[in-house]
Amino acid sequence: MRIISLLPAATEIAGALGLTEQVVGVSHECDFPEEANERPRVTHCPIHNAGLTSHEVDAWVRRALRENGTIYSIDEPLLRDLRPDVILTQKLCDVCAVGYGTVAKLAQTLPGPPRVVNLEPTSLADIFDDIRRVAETCDIPERAQKLIRNLSERVENVRERTARIRERRRCFLMEWVDPPFCSGHWGPELVEIAGGHDPLGRKHQPSAEVEWQHVLDACPEVIVLALCGYDISRARCDYELLVKFPGFDSIPAVRSGEIYVVNASAYFSRPGPRIVDSLEILAGILHPNEFSEFVSRGSDDLRVVCMSQGARTELHRGSKADSRPA
Repeated sequence: MRIISLLPAATEIAGALGLTEQVVGVSHECDFPEEANERPRVTHCPIHNAGLTSHEVDAWVRRALRENGTIYSIDEPLLRDLRPDVILTQKLCDVCAVGYGTVAKLAQTLPGPPRVVNLEPTSLADIFDDIRRVAETCDIPERAQKLIRNLSERVENVRERTARIRERRRCFLMEWVDPPFCSGHWGPELVEIAGGHDPLGRKHQPSAEVEWQHVLDACPEVIVLALCGYDISRARCDYELLVKFPGFDSIPAVRSGEIYVVNASAYFSRPGPRIVDSLEILAGILHPNEFSEFVSRGSDDLRVVCMSQGARTELHRGSKADSRPA
């Protein structure tokens, strides 16, 4: 079976199911597992890794969607040469991947034609269903059962332990800085399972732009910068923008030094198996004493950074560490 994945999450799902060898083409953003970087890239986005500010990215995306209906292009000759049997894509978000209609229309002109599999999760359960869907499409349903069982056990471990915790800290899971966006879909659900409450989140609904005053009014005790598609290095740059927002110093999370930067590109905004790592990161941030086993110093990918006016704390999976000068 020859698989083309147009989503980083789908490529990760295929890898977790032992299908990496069957993946013959990927999107320009697919980078995990490592073998994905060796595959031909069948999509392109002009601003990918272009070094634009978040405001410039937002303006470009809005303009491109208004004028062209998409922000991506497909290398059609390459896709035809790769002769896929299955194409993994999504309808969920025009900003996340090539539009489903475009992919489906193109697929009908290919030999076969290939099966187009739509992954459209809005919740943690949907993400697990997507794993099942990919496995069933590729005739390996038993692999999905084993993977989902392991992931579900980790989720229940967090859920059962936070159920005993009475304090539900206000945690703003921020998806974009300029302009400010709250999290949606599975994001607020992760905060909830991790023992917190996102006063601005839109559970199982699309993320949305929010007025900065609403953030101030929500008085979050914790802010997690899970900026869509950004790694830690890029998110740190946007933190520097955030500190200049009016009233920033008045936020409880700022006064207590509880602003965390996470690798959303690999975790929070990627609805694949590592979404459970995201949950564990949040549990460690919100309740570090309860989840001390998430403390580690070994990986830049999972490192979380807490920054306040005079201090920067480097952590792993949300666990607290000693502060030191920035």
